Amino acid sequence: MKVCVQGLWHLGSVTAGCLASVGHEVVGLDFDEHVIRGLRAGNSPIFELGLEEMIAVGLDSGRLQFVASLEELPSVIELLWVTYDTPVNEDDVADVDFVVAQVEKVLPVLSNNSTVLVSSQMPVGSTRRMEEIADKLCPEKGLSFACSPENLRLGKALGVFLNPDRVVVGVRVDRDRKRIGQLLAPITDKIEWMSVESAEMTKHAINAFLATSVVFANEIATVCEMVGADAKEVERGLKSEQRIGPKAYLSPGSAFAGGTLARDIEFLKVVSQVHQLSIPLLESVKTSNDLQKTWVSRKLKALLPSLDGVVVVVWGLTYKPGTNTLRRSLAVELCNWLIEQGAKVRVHDPVAKDLPSAWDGLVQRFDVALGALEGAQVLLVGTEWPEYKEIPKDIFAGAVRGLVVLDPNRFLSSLGIAAALRYVAVGTPSIERSA
Repeated sequence: MKVCVQGLWHLGSVTAGCLASVGHEVVGLDFDEHVIRGLRAGNSPIFELGLEEMIAVGLDSGRLQFVASLEELPSVIELLWVTYDTPVNEDDVADVDFVVAQVEKVLPVLSNNSTVLVSSQMPVGSTRRMEEIADKLCPEKGLSFACSPENLRLGKALGVFLNPDRVVVGVRVDRDRKRIGQLLAPITDKIEWMSVESAEMTKHAINAFLATSVVFANEIATVCEMVGADAKEVERGLKSEQRIGPKAYLSPGSAFAGGTLARDIEFLKVVSQVHQLSIPLLESVKTSNDLQKTWVSRKLKALLPSLDGVVVVVWGLTYKPGTNTLRRSLAVELCNWLIEQGAKVRVHDPVAKDLPSAWDGLVQRFDVALGALEGAQVLLVGTEWPEYKEIPKDIFAGAVRGLVVLDPNRFLSSLGIAAALRYVAVGTPSIERSA
């Protein structure tokens, strides 16, 4: 199938590469010439394991190309797949107008009866908005619109795209159902077909449910810390309950970061306000999550009278393991707070090499994780890179006596360091677990 993938950051570059890998003829379009130059050279705009190799194969095969202008598009496009990573500001408000404006430029040059498949994260009703624009701008084209909410995960995107549990697709006409079925046939036949608005709402509902589950687990963990219970044991009790199940999103740990979950909470908040509805449960999710973001600072204040001059090591800076993006990373936010407190911050990350310019002269970066520990008083696990679990167990036994290890998600618990040092995790019964 002849496909144009528009918007080539994480979602778009993965979509384009994967579609070409299963035999489709794919042209990736983005009006950012810097991004296109990089992709033409085989460089993905964001790190994703295996993506650059996949792009290189697609380019060599001739099934994949990248363009920065409408003039470079092929004459025949059967399907336009909209894959912009919708920009989000620091208040979790998405710039939906940006995505709509980019798509509006392309509609007049599409082939007659093309399908526009929207996967960018936008509020319910956005696909209808694009349909109305197409009806005014180029009604003679006979364009039809569908929605398939993105379902990727940073660091695991290729596997999720090519081996999905299922794909949610909302369509209006049978032609699009057949066309999208053909598009996805090399990947999966497990498609949940529904209306466009139901598909849009499904994405909001999934992320809202996951966000609510995270804050629920962390609120339970906060109570556990105060009463002597272990939140991981409570988690086991919850997941063994038949009505809940083992895959429930109930692990105590860090607050959720990034814009993905929060963006859909905000979408639902806005939609409910438009329709004068009250959604008190979902409106409280952000409040609870913001409070959980202070967990590290609260624990440090309880353990140390002052952070001024204290050497704090942060292992892992990226938003998630398996990616190189620092945007909306909770570890970066914590480093900023530590700097404000006067701490001497040392950092290590196996992928992120360029630190924020605001940290110049304030943060020391180490190429070796263990090298940063010498003379340190606090170790904070910021991003759970697998490399950190490969560190020999006896290393921590010989570390600085009294080293505080803050490991919100108990990532290093298997190393057996809790008995030797002051090991603190979300939901542990007491912060006084020193040797």
